[in-house]
Amino acid sequence: MQEITLTEASKNLPELIEAVKSGEEIVITEDNKPVVQLTLVAPVKKRWPAKAGSAKGLITVSEDFDEPLEDFQDYM
Repeated sequence: MQEITLTEASKNLPELIEAVKSGEEIVITEDNKPVVQLTLVAPVKKRWPAKAGSAKGLITVSEDFDEPLEDFQDYM
């Protein structure tokens, strides 16, 4: 793991990004204390656009879905 001061990091950001992309761990310090860790961001999986029918079979509706609830019989 490489530690670098904030001043040095601000001067060398493109090089630091390349180092992280190649697998290096970098911690930026301020007043000799670690404040930021540079890490690689995981790629985001695309979930959209949704395909028609892609949820088929995942959702079910009971036969009595639209029947009045017993708790509300007094109000019917």
